[in-house]
Amino acid sequence: MWVFGYGSLIWKAGFHYDDRLVGFIKDYRRVFYQGSTDHRGTPEYPGRTVTLEPAQGALCWGAAYKISRKEDQQVALTYLEVREKQYDKKAYVDFFTDVNASSPAVTGVMLYIASPDKANVNYLGPASVEDIAKQIVNAKGPSGPNRDYLFNLEKQLLEMGCEDEHVTKIANEARKLISAAEDQNHQAPN
Repeated sequence: MWVFGYGSLIWKAGFHYDDRLVGFIKDYRRVFYQGSTDHRGTPEYPGRTVTLEPAQGALCWGAAYKISRKEDQQVALTYLEVREKQYDKKAYVDFFTDVNASSPAVTGVMLYIASPDKANVNYLGPASVEDIAKQIVNAKGPSGPNRDYLFNLEKQLLEMGCEDEHVTKIANEARKLISAAEDQNHQAPN
């Protein structure tokens, strides 16, 4: 069994695996359209986490985890069903490690997607870079501040040699907002 991580699974799998490959899937792009009310936000103030949306010709970089033993597969699936419970769809895709390869490194890699389906009550959908960054900067939940998720994702992608334009724009805007808030706090009279 193989599992593809394109968000926090990149740096925190949370289950036993036998191998980890860095690579990408095709025809999907990573977007901060899913609300997080259980990890990076609350029901009152949802954070934003990434999901995938179809995008012809796009590449979405991440990490694929190989889980060989049946017992490990069951434990991983049980864990992921809880961790990814706000993601309403599973898909099985081809995973590539080489941009010049015509055939995938692994086929049938499982991933979770938060869809815009009405049944997904936490789907927030598109918003401006500024609005997404503002929501991320201000949200925090049981797993910590939403900004940590954003900056960890940006860092991990850059360490893989991948710059994701959507993630970078939001991270840059978030840094501006944080800096402006810090400047305002320093200028406030005591």
